[in-house]
Amino acid sequence: MAEVGRAALILVLVVALYGIGASLYGARAGRAQWVVSGRRAAYAVAALSVLAFAILEAAFLRTDLAFEVVASHSSSTTPAFYRATAAWSSQEGSLLLWLTLAGLWSALVLFLTRRRMRDVAPYAAAVLLGFAAFFSALLIFLESPFTLLAAVPAEGAGLNPLLRHPSMMIHPPMLYSGYTLFTIPFAFAIGALLVRRVDAEWIAATRRFALGAWLLLGVGILLGARWSYAELGWGGYWAWDPVENASLMPWLTGTAFIHSIMIQEKRGMLKVWNVSLILTTGTLAVLGTFLVRSGILDSIHAFGASTLGVPFLVLIGLLIAGSVALVTSRRHALRSEHRLDSLLSRESVFVLNNLVLVALCFFIFWGTFFPLIAEAVTGTRAALGPPWFDTYTVPLTLLLVLLSGIGPLIAWRRATVANARRSFALPTAVAVLVAVAVAAAGAGSAITALLMFVAGAFVAATVGQELWRGTRARRAMTGEAPPRALASLIGRNRRRYGGYLVHLGVATLFVGVAASSSFQDAVDVRLTPGQSAQVGDYRVSYERPTAEIVVADGGLERIDLGARLVARRDGEPAVVMGPERGYFPSQDLGRLGALGRFFEGESVSEIALDAGVQRDLWLAVQPDIAALTPVIEEGDRVFAAAVGQLPPEVQAAALGQSLNGLVERYRAAAPPAQFRFITSPMVSWIWIGALVVFAGGLVCLWPAPDTARRRVTAGYAARVARELGRAGRAGRA
Repeated sequence: MAEVGRAALILVLVVALYGIGASLYGARAGRAQWVVSGRRAAYAVAALSVLAFAILEAAFLRTDLAFEVVASHSSSTTPAFYRATAAWSSQEGSLLLWLTLAGLWSALVLFLTRRRMRDVAPYAAAVLLGFAAFFSALLIFLESPFTLLAAVPAEGAGLNPLLRHPSMMIHPPMLYSGYTLFTIPFAFAIGALLVRRVDAEWIAATRRFALGAWLLLGVGILLGARWSYAELGWGGYWAWDPVENASLMPWLTGTAFIHSIMIQEKRGMLKVWNVSLILTTGTLAVLGTFLVRSGILDSIHAFGASTLGVPFLVLIGLLIAGSVALVTSRRHALRSEHRLDSLLSRESVFVLNNLVLVALCFFIFWGTFFPLIAEAVTGTRAALGPPWFDTYTVPLTLLLVLLSGIGPLIAWRRATVANARRSFALPTAVAVLVAVAVAAAGAGSAITALLMFVAGAFVAATVGQELWRGTRARRAMTGEAPPRALASLIGRNRRRYGGYLVHLGVATLFVGVAASSSFQDAVDVRLTPGQSAQVGDYRVSYERPTAEIVVADGGLERIDLGARLVARRDGEPAVVMGPERGYFPSQDLGRLGALGRFFEGESVSEIALDAGVQRDLWLAVQPDIAALTPVIEEGDRVFAAAVGQLPPEVQAAALGQSLNGLVERYRAAAPPAQFRFITSPMVSWIWIGALVVFAGGLVCLWPAPDTARRRVTAGYAARVARELGRAGRAGRA
């Protein structure tokens, strides 16, 4: 099957190159049949990419160790779920996933626009097929997922233990879905610029793809944060890691684009801004893929050094140069149809909101690439840590949250001071009350957190006020009960009220970030069974050690060494918690020994978490296995001497008995262990806020009912007719 997969990739490259030529020739020569042929080439690329990915996925599911990528990233003892998702844990598999997703989205958008934008779509098809050609070429010539081993090993290396977490295995497909979906509006913006058709139709054709990209990329970012919080054993959810930053940057510029296109659709303004934003976002999506693949910056998420740096740099250079050339050469066609009527208007708030988002992206970009910049200028690589990022991003984030509350209350074009005063009275009063309450509760010393609480309260009051006003108006018109009126209101104005929910979720998320980072208590302590330590309001006692051999699919997957802890807080029941550290066996038997390879391979922290709306209690353990080392070394010598002397089944049974003896020895007399105890208030609000954000995004994406759409169209037609009638009467007068 490897030959079939390799052939499918070669066909992807050939068909993509043909599709590029057919689309461009058809567009330039006015030959519709060639345009259709180019579009069908995109369908074929999607089908062939799916075939290649299915072959690779089947190899992982059946643990076909003849595939080099399977042998290096999976094993027979890897659980079935992780075998199914291990394909994108590899360099080759992740690139193939990118190609497959991009092919599917490209085929979908070209099918949906087959009777629309016939001048723009061929150029967009050529751009999308260009991405397919690039990634298929990488998979054919540099990082083939279908390379076979000359000698099939008895066992694979297994999946990286850090990746054995459900959210982490869903995280890459979400990120890649976001990255690849952003290539859709990117390609159509290129096509619109090439044919100088810079009205809002290309935006309308790709808006849902941009919203989907924004939503799925956001899901991927939050899943990565959750994985970091639950798996890495350091107690945080965001470390300003280069790959984390690489996924955040296109999300920020994509957010600015989604806000900005509303002004172009309503007023014909910000055309340069919009095409620049989506071209930047598409380029940053490719840059994010490049950072994971190239290894030029140190990151726990990266695949390490590879041969892909130069091709990606060439592609990114072409994207930047082509984007700049197109925007500058089309600057006259991109002139706005109107200008800002007033600084006190929703348009001006949107512009300021976008400036803040772009500024955030700029500072994150600078901080991420500063090691390379410093090395180029001074010859010494120097990194910027979290305090530097916080210095610039915290005030900008505060302003961003505040603007998300101001925007919905300001009228389009021009707002009067009197109307603004009426609209802002209730949200301002709520924000002041929250400020007083937070300060009275003793949290006023953390100024940043206090300001974020106030801004979050302002946004919540704004959204609540808008929903209440809309529901009341709906009830007055229809007589519906309040719940039905609210549901109908949101259902008939999904983009507007879905956006309000997104604003509320973002404010909630950042309130959780501010509270958990400002009021966290952390303790690192070494304890023996029977000892205890204080962290925040909790007294945590180490009762006894735990040890277990974990078997998966009939083989030993890992050895878990941990602790049973009891946390007590005044007035609350005791909480029993069990953090562990999992030790995964290495395949380096010759160097580490028969027993040593089970403890000297990779290990991963399994934290214990008691989560709540008010606070999280987070515990991690680092067992001390030094006392077991003499026993392990002696066992290694015995097993090395027995090689060839005993039948394999007898050796396997003896090895199992020895490992069970080591586990029992640790349980019976464990040495002191190192613990990290953390209490973080309101961390759950981060995940709750994220759920609200994604719910709002789904509301925006969900298609409107046909009846509502017809009514909106009819209402718009009636307004146009009235305006034309007035114009005719004025002309006759």
